[in-house]
Amino acid sequence: MRRTDRYPVSGSNSLWQVYKTVSFWKVFKNVLIILIGRFIPFMPLKNWLYRTFLGMDIGSYTSLAFMVMVDIMFPEKIKIGQNSIIGYNTTILAHEYLVEEYRLGNVEIGNEVMIGANSTILPGVKIGDRAVVAAGTVVHKDVPEGCFVGGNPMRIIYTKEEMDQRRKV
Repeated sequence: MRRTDRYPVSGSNSLWQVYKTVSFWKVFKNVLIILIGRFIPFMPLKNWLYRTFLGMDIGSYTSLAFMVMVDIMFPEKIKIGQNSIIGYNTTILAHEYLVEEYRLGNVEIGNEVMIGANSTILPGVKIGDRAVVAAGTVVHKDVPEGCFVGGNPMRIIYTKEEMDQRRKV
């Protein structure tokens, strides 16, 4: 179950009303920083930009690969632990704008997590320490610590115990 706060709207759809929920200037600044960050090959500089100007909580030695797209409206709701890798072209969302409501939720990615390329992380999920997310996965619910998950819909491929056993071999 994802942990999101729901905010109903009336009249036009919630995205049409987006600047009633978040400042235009905040989004404008975030877009500029994220566009720069998506192309910067130097991880310490990219992490500094995201921490300083977006308010993201990013642990040391964490790597966001080329073209990773973080939430442009609420990046401060994203927390990534230490020594994690977020794969090429992954999208991390902290919001959903729907027809009759919008939803906001924190995204927590643990320590030493590996997220494969072209994955999408939806708002309100937690990915446990040392978890592995296969490329192309839509993470729509929590990922337990140490598990290997993949597919669409996402499912557990190996449990923590199975992963520990595989690492011993």
